Amino acid sequence: MPGCQRSFRGGSVLHFCHMGNTLTIRLPEDLARWLADVAERTGMSQGQVVRQHLEAARAADCGRPFLGLAGAVNGPRDLSGRKGFATQ
Repeated sequence: MPGCQRSFRGGSVLHFCHMGNTLTIRLPEDLARWLADVAERTGMSQGQVVRQHLEAARAADCGRPFLGLAGAVNGPRDLSGRKGFATQ
């Protein structure tokens, strides 16, 4: 990770990362509870959980949002077969 340093002390590894940006958000109670549960279950901080999910979302973003609409249109397979759109 850029800007990260490792320090070895007493058989432990300390991992330091300088994060220059802060984001403050308000969460509904159920989402805040889920975040706290995941953080406790995994042993990660809530910030780490959020960063991990943001990284996953960024990796999944292929830059083609129109693909999310694939299969969302109902109608005949050949739109030229619709009444009033006959082929010549």
